[in-house]
Amino acid sequence: MSIPLSERVAIPELSADDDGDEVVIGGWIQEVRDLGGIAFVQIREGTSTAQVVLPKKKVTEEVAEALIETNRESVVAVKGTVQESDEAPGGFEVLPDAVEVLNEAKAPLPMGVVDKVDTDVDTRIDNRFMDVRRPEVQAIFKIRAAAMEGGRRWLMEEGFTEITSPNIIGAASEGGTDVFEVTYFEDSAYLSQSPQLYKQMMMATGLDRVFEIAKYFRAERHNTRRHLNESSAFDCEVAFIDDEDDVLWVLENLVQAITRHVDEHCTEELAALDKEVHVPETPLPRVTYDEALDWTEGEIDEEVPWGEDLSTEAEYALGDIMEEKRHEYYFITKYPDASKPFYAMPDGELSRSFDLGHKGMEVTSGAQRVHDPDLLEQRIKETGLDTSDFEDYLKPFHYGMPPHGGFGLGLERIVMEMLELPNIREAVLFPRDRSRLRP
Repeated sequence: MSIPLSERVAIPELSADDDGDEVVIGGWIQEVRDLGGIAFVQIREGTSTAQVVLPKKKVTEEVAEALIETNRESVVAVKGTVQESDEAPGGFEVLPDAVEVLNEAKAPLPMGVVDKVDTDVDTRIDNRFMDVRRPEVQAIFKIRAAAMEGGRRWLMEEGFTEITSPNIIGAASEGGTDVFEVTYFEDSAYLSQSPQLYKQMMMATGLDRVFEIAKYFRAERHNTRRHLNESSAFDCEVAFIDDEDDVLWVLENLVQAITRHVDEHCTEELAALDKEVHVPETPLPRVTYDEALDWTEGEIDEEVPWGEDLSTEAEYALGDIMEEKRHEYYFITKYPDASKPFYAMPDGELSRSFDLGHKGMEVTSGAQRVHDPDLLEQRIKETGLDTSDFEDYLKPFHYGMPPHGGFGLGLERIVMEMLELPNIREAVLFPRDRSRLRP
């Protein structure tokens, strides 16, 4: 017989209170225990399981064989009666009347789901469809989804408009050589390093606050635990600002909103990972670039020359110092102008730019932008770029561009840091890095 899947009841919705009800459940065979006269089969749906009990004298041989002899991780539908059981997970079990094998899994499995055997990251990503069946991995991506929801909700409550910019562009967003070049009919084009230029253009439209959950494509030849070649981010821009402090306010409150939403809505997922998240208090502490150099000077092996970005060693040393001061998140401000992109507002030798750090990890960066067209063209030239490649970007600056600024908050980075994941690849379903283009 064909079991009507439209009548299926979600396993998490069942309990001992349903004793005596006839139900249809569906899921993956997780475990089979055949004790001779009786057998028990665990059916998993998401992160929940239901126990199907098979007393050999109360179920047909056909039903028993369908569950006991079918390979683990096969998908089945079961129609039966709920009966209360103090010994079963959840306090109930299902006595089956009918079983339908919807799709049988091959054996052996490419990796285990509930087996107590460690599987390396590459094998897991090669078989991501099966890896995500694991409760702790599924929890990560539910938390990631909650982070996106919490961030989007807060931004819209604050009057931001969500936009979408192109990923195929005619000139590199940020200059440099770390771009993916693609053939675009008869022309050359690039995958966007960020929506930077487009969201700045929007500041001339009257939409004073915009954001998008953007894709970044960067052809950097990194192969570290914290770098990806394709990543996602909350990318925000705000107009009519006094200085970068107005942008810092948005960023610190966005981080707080994301973390609070996860803390309030992901109790089960955090428990599955045995993690707690700490909602930061705002305002976050500000550490200037010069202070960061002074504080870390005796803590690292090689001194960072003034004007260069902080080394990884210096970043972690600063993270340790800030943790001693009971700060997980903090801003690094007043970077040297020479170390920042052409669109960052200069302030003498310094710039109105900043980084957001978390326990020694750079989570994001941002700045007040240059809104004067003459200064912007001058800085493009000084960077060695051709202003003709930026005609579309520069045009709105000549027709009324207010002071503005923004940032891009890496989604994988903040999830990685929030959950203390050992590798950023844990926070993206199908990572793209220096050596991985599949699946």
